[in-house]
Amino acid sequence: MPPQDEHQDEPQDQRPAPHRRGRAWLTRRPTRWSALVPVIALAAGLLFATTSTTADGHDLRSGATGVPDLIRERTHDNAVAGEQAERLRGDIEELTAEQAPGSEQVETLEQQAEAAAPGAGMAPVEGEAITVTLDDAPLDADEIPEGFTVDDVVVHQQDVQGVVNALWRGDAEAMQIMDQRVISTSAVRCVGNTLILQGRVYSPPFTITAIGDPDQLRQALDDDPAVTVYQEYVDALGLGYEVVEEGSTTLPAFDGSTSLQHARPLGTDD
Repeated sequence: MPPQDEHQDEPQDQRPAPHRRGRAWLTRRPTRWSALVPVIALAAGLLFATTSTTADGHDLRSGATGVPDLIRERTHDNAVAGEQAERLRGDIEELTAEQAPGSEQVETLEQQAEAAAPGAGMAPVEGEAITVTLDDAPLDADEIPEGFTVDDVVVHQQDVQGVVNALWRGDAEAMQIMDQRVISTSAVRCVGNTLILQGRVYSPPFTITAIGDPDQLRQALDDDPAVTVYQEYVDALGLGYEVVEEGSTTLPAFDGSTSLQHARPLGTDD
């Protein structure tokens, strides 16, 4: 009986053949994270597309770093929007003239609109005018007399409103604050010592120009209680107050939005 090889019963090399190793890798079940990769990529693409659409070619992150910068940025945006609105109004008028049928009723309505436009602020107005200028007092904080505060040496919202109301009571035909025509929806607001009018921000001195009889307008200013109080501070602290007759002046038409966004009937608390 031939001698047996002592290595005969030892198992052969059990390492898998290359083709078997490859087959095992191909049939391996995907992990949870590998299955989520396409979903994450799709979500990221959707986010980028949404951001691009929302930005509409503009930077979504404002460059303003403080309140003054933000106010200046918004003022510029409002000015640009106003110019766009003016161009669109012109386009609407041209298209309306082209499409509207020529009829007696349409002509009558156009004549009524033209007649009402100057009083509504939608057309230029020319006539004798006066300009009232209000300005802060030229005092530093350590120069303010005893008994007064820093709030007393700046022009406030009620001061501008007092002059505006007095001029309307003096039968002003048209009015302009700074470079903006005043209409029925105009609102005067102050933040600190800056004036906000129809989305634009102005620093003192503040000018109010009114077309009407100069003598009558001056008398209305002298008789107004709010203006009288302001003049007392003019004498005590040196606030700026000047009334100048302008002669023949033309006030431009209002070029902003006429949409009324907030209103409350007089005598209500809601």
